[in-house]
Amino acid sequence: MKKYKIQKSPFVIPTTDGKLIEEHFGHTTENGELSLAHMIAPAGWSEPFQTPKFDEYTYIIRGKKQINIDGELITLEAGQSIKISKGVKIKYSNPFDTECEYIAVCLPAFSIGLVNREEDEKI
Repeated sequence: MKKYKIQKSPFVIPTTDGKLIEEHFGHTTENGELSLAHMIAPAGWSEPFQTPKFDEYTYIIRGKKQINIDGELITLEAGQSIKISKGVKIKYSNPFDTECEYIAVCLPAFSIGLVNREEDEKI
């Protein structure tokens, strides 16, 4: 049995909002422990408020991402990272005029059943 797995072809999550989501590890690779995804959010993108049942770590590669954390607006910029604990009400957006590229890690793995969005999100 191999002690490693190289991911050469991530699963592209279909979206209707212009956001690119490439899941390298997660439920699409039968790993519920964590998810690792590369994402690109277009300028003007946003999603509804959510209260996830997972911790989420985000690292910004380029651009900026705005996060509303319990009413506090935070702008994360390239080279910065953040950990948001499960059970915290958040809203992710990119109200800026350039796209935002970032990596997200969720523990346990992201699933639509654990994200608890306040309205239906078309992923």
